Amino acid sequence: MRKLTMIAAAGATTCLTALSAQAQDAGQCGEVSIAQMNWAAAEVTTKVAEFLLEQGYGCDVSLVQSDTIPAITSVAENGEPDVVTNLWLNSAGDAYKKLEENGTMKRLTSVLDPGGVEGWWIPTYLAEEHPELTTIEGVMENPELVGGTFNNCPDGWGCRVVSDNLVRALDLESSGIEVFNHGSGETLASSMGSAVTSEKPWFGYYWGPTVPMGKYDMTQVKLGDYNEDAFANLQNQDADDPQVSEFPAAPILTSVTTDFAEENPEVTEFFSKMNFKTDTMSGLLAWQDENNASAEETAVHFLTNNQDAWSGWINDAAKEKLSNLLNQG
Repeated sequence: MRKLTMIAAAGATTCLTALSAQAQDAGQCGEVSIAQMNWAAAEVTTKVAEFLLEQGYGCDVSLVQSDTIPAITSVAENGEPDVVTNLWLNSAGDAYKKLEENGTMKRLTSVLDPGGVEGWWIPTYLAEEHPELTTIEGVMENPELVGGTFNNCPDGWGCRVVSDNLVRALDLESSGIEVFNHGSGETLASSMGSAVTSEKPWFGYYWGPTVPMGKYDMTQVKLGDYNEDAFANLQNQDADDPQVSEFPAAPILTSVTTDFAEENPEVTEFFSKMNFKTDTMSGLLAWQDENNASAEETAVHFLTNNQDAWSGWINDAAKEKLSNLLNQG
């Protein structure tokens, strides 16, 4: 990742040949392949990992363009890539669990804390002006205060199935709230942005980490308690008699192949410690959007402004190699 090296580590050690004695005992880092998921948070995560592994551990990192199911399928069939990060467990489902059960993959950590957040939201200024709107009961009793509209997910998204079932379970439309089904993620995001920048009402589904959740101050509407069985039924497109449940935080994992973990304990330890707060990642994505920045440039922004966070992920040998960057600012 030469561009990132030039920007973020100018003056850092350029001759990265020897690892610590412990690392040498296990063999040099060598090649590391990481699944590069095709959404912004994953791109930033892997660019940060790529830089730290190449410049701190001397690894030869390759990013393999992929998505959740293709990455899992590739591991099952080919034993590669070595590392899959930003893996949404709710989306991976049984295919991933089978790899764990068979001993093919090992989960290291939740790369986002508390994970992916989902729910129904209103702008915080609306919640402060009308606290009753922070519950779904309050929203349904005052539909005019949220603009009389629920902004729903596009067709084909998993959240569309859940939200459609919640609409039925709540009998939402009987309260005078019209459901507007967006045709794309872009129009869903722009509807939020347009409303919030004008300080108008908005009510709808959204998730994080995302640009809008980093850019706009939103408050989650409490739907009720989380019920595992009820939520599982909400995910069924043909659900009979759906019941209300809150959205759970979605685990977003970093996992490695068991072979890689055994052969690369130092790098595996790094990935087990690499963790972002969900709000921090949303903030990074908002910065990326506002500055029209690439994933590399956003990784630079994180690395140069959050040394206290990432310095805890790396071993002493890597800290020594990255000492110039750590001592900046």
